[in-house]
Amino acid sequence: MTVNDVIAVLEELSPPEYACDWDNVGLIIGDRAKEVHKILVAVDVHQGIADRAVAEGVDLIISHHPMIFSGIKKVNTDDFTGRKIMQLIQNDIAVYAMHTNFDIKGSMAEIAAGKLWLNDMEVLLPTAEEAGLGVIGEMAHLNLRSFAFVVKDTFEVDNVKVYGNLNELVHRIAILPGSGRSAIGAAVEGGADVLITGDISHHDGLDAVEMGLKIIDAGHYGVEKIFIDFMSDYIREHIPGPEILTEEKKERFTWL
Repeated sequence: MTVNDVIAVLEELSPPEYACDWDNVGLIIGDRAKEVHKILVAVDVHQGIADRAVAEGVDLIISHHPMIFSGIKKVNTDDFTGRKIMQLIQNDIAVYAMHTNFDIKGSMAEIAAGKLWLNDMEVLLPTAEEAGLGVIGEMAHLNLRSFAFVVKDTFEVDNVKVYGNLNELVHRIAILPGSGRSAIGAAVEGGADVLITGDISHHDGLDAVEMGLKIIDAGHYGVEKIFIDFMSDYIREHIPGPEILTEEKKERFTWL
């Protein structure tokens, strides 16, 4: 089983052509012909993931967020990105990213909505035929306070930030894992009562409420960490052989 063999299976699930044009998905680092015996699944390739991959003899890291988003003119030890790239190359560790192609054709939002048992789902932000970013679905009526606790428990987050009247009922639910500021207008147009997402600023939250939309901000990583369990299970089912390691699901910041 080579890196290229693994990629072929992953791209059946989430073809790279579904990625947004600003994104950088696919094989970020590595040799397609390298044999794969151990895979590490993570949301981000931060230094801790790189160090663990080296320490545990990982052959391939599969991440949600691309390790490299934009062009790099130099790769050297003068900055943290260059040092990390060199570390991975020197240890013959490949890195493959599944970002907006997985969000759109995977689908991150559908997996999240399934955890909330939403019904009658439709695409929130269409990007291709019958595919797109986020979903809208329906559930039994709950007040916003109760539903916020459902979101906390479902996605195992310590805190959520809520905009809107906690006593009002919600029934039509929009969800866009990750950064969802761009989905506020679509959620309003789709008749959603509440949008579950991350990275909502103070003004975005206030504006959404003015437009009649409640917000539950569960954090960028808070919902997207579902990628770890889903992808590790998918690999075990479709790619027998390699040992699968997973990132410890933990926010990279601390609330005080």
